[in-house]
Amino acid sequence: ETMAETEKILKENKIPYEINMLSAHRNPDEVRKYAKGAEKRGVKILICGAGMAAALAGVVSSHTVLPVIGVPIETKSLKGMDSLLSTVQMPGGVPVACMAIGKAGAKNAAIFAIRILKTFR
Repeated sequence: ETMAETEKILKENKIPYEINMLSAHRNPDEVRKYAKGAEKRGVKILICGAGMAAALAGVVSSHTVLPVIGVPIETKSLKGMDSLLSTVQMPGGVPVACMAIGKAGAKNAAIFAIRILKTFR
């Protein structure tokens, strides 16, 4: 539901995109393969939405040279603060651009990605 905001903005702006449901904790090998192969598939930017122990954006970033945008998903227990801190607090050398928690962050992720793409057109 949250990431539908990202999809809506990308569609409205005719930006091609892929959607995958992957978990850094449940299927780390698939995440690694996806991130490593993204550039060869023509992907320019990766947007990762994750909640709770939101390691996805950081794990993806560690396996690619492409820009990674993290969207912390709101959670019931901590209102998304857990997701936010897990997304924003990356070690040096693992860059992730972190957006706001929830739907606003998902919308901003798409807008930010479009701005990056337009910079290089």
